[in-house]
Amino acid sequence: MTRMTVREALRAEGVPRPVEVRAWIRTRRDAKGFSFVELNDGSCLANLQVIVDAECPGYERIGDFTTGSAVRVAGELVESQGQGQSFEIKASELDLVGRAEESYPLQKKRHSLEYLREIAHLRPRSNLFGAVFRVRSRLAYAIHRYFQERDFLYVHTPVITSSDCEGAGELFRVTTLDPGAAPKTAAADVDYEQDFFARPTYLTVSGQLEAEIFALSHGRVYTFGPTFRAENSNTSRHASEFWMIEPEVAFCDLSGDMDLAEDFIKQLIADLLEHCAEDLALFGKFVDKGLHERLRFVLERPFQRLSYSEAVKLLQDSGKKFDFAPEYGANLQSEHERWLTEEHFRRPVTVHDYPQSIKPFYMRRNDDGQTVAAMDVLVPGIGEIIGGSQREERLDRLDAAMEAHGLDKEEYGWYRDLRRFGSAPHAGFGLGFERMLMFVTGVGNIRDVIPFARTPGNAAF
Repeated sequence: MTRMTVREALRAEGVPRPVEVRAWIRTRRDAKGFSFVELNDGSCLANLQVIVDAECPGYERIGDFTTGSAVRVAGELVESQGQGQSFEIKASELDLVGRAEESYPLQKKRHSLEYLREIAHLRPRSNLFGAVFRVRSRLAYAIHRYFQERDFLYVHTPVITSSDCEGAGELFRVTTLDPGAAPKTAAADVDYEQDFFARPTYLTVSGQLEAEIFALSHGRVYTFGPTFRAENSNTSRHASEFWMIEPEVAFCDLSGDMDLAEDFIKQLIADLLEHCAEDLALFGKFVDKGLHERLRFVLERPFQRLSYSEAVKLLQDSGKKFDFAPEYGANLQSEHERWLTEEHFRRPVTVHDYPQSIKPFYMRRNDDGQTVAAMDVLVPGIGEIIGGSQREERLDRLDAAMEAHGLDKEEYGWYRDLRRFGSAPHAGFGLGFERMLMFVTGVGNIRDVIPFARTPGNAAF
């Protein structure tokens, strides 16, 4: 007898055949002398129907086989006579592994996302979140596959760091000091030399700076790991813990960086359309009816490239009343980015060469003395999905930028050394994993594409 997942059973060949399935009950319908039990084990969206008649051992306890219960079923896998599925099991054995109490909170009805967030330990069993997390798994695989097939080195960058890559100061501190009795210096400041790492340390906001180390020894690298922001924002787009993909490429300029980012997005979409069709169909039906059109929109159309100054002028001349008036020297808002992609160009857009005043210290200064070689990739429905730049490889320009940002050059001595010992042009970008998941699923809240969301005031589980 072959043990199968529900997905394997629904796609089986060579039936009838004896099989065993272990799963959870989604529904049970009783008739005189037999019952229909639908099982799901998370391997796919569809349920597997099991027909249990009165002669099957265990049938006398069928009333205990409640929705949510874990069961083992053995029997003959046969072609289904009903509509909606290819195969079903005629049970010869039925074992109750773990009974779900009658108060099981997931019943056969649609539950609100807000309600499901309250039972995040059970929501993976729902159709919607089962689909979300299957797509999340496949997307992670597709990301690794993309870079591995192109000979990128996967680098594990540290979660604990002493540097603030973005310079925003929104960092979670890591310490073993007693907050009520921390040792003090003569100036009455906290004496971090007595802390575990003998210096102030934080949870990382980015693996980019460490990735640059490996790019300047291995050429093409990428990171894929958790990052943290202590930003007190309760919005649908912000989380305190999220995952980032950050490739870094030596001997690469801004143009090559844009090429890589645009191709990366298209290849990820193509992979999901091929391998997650069933789950994407669920999102297209119940979450976002325009999802497939938007994915095809990005997959099939070339990216439009334009400078930041050109983008601002288009926005200012559009005649459209925005909530935030477009202004040179300010960051583009989501409404601006969506107007460019959805209304003006009607294609995905890459904006490049931003004012240096609104960008971090490590971005390469352009010859105009005003802008940096930065780029953002914009897609419909989301706006910015990737941000990147060519990095400043010239030591004198890097030092000037660090001084302008008030950074201690000694603290970043190792980063400066990369410019002293065999410096080379290099570039990279960051893709927020959850932001990409929101785009490909149509799910509108970042809390609903993360298994266990970390947001202000919320660290359950």
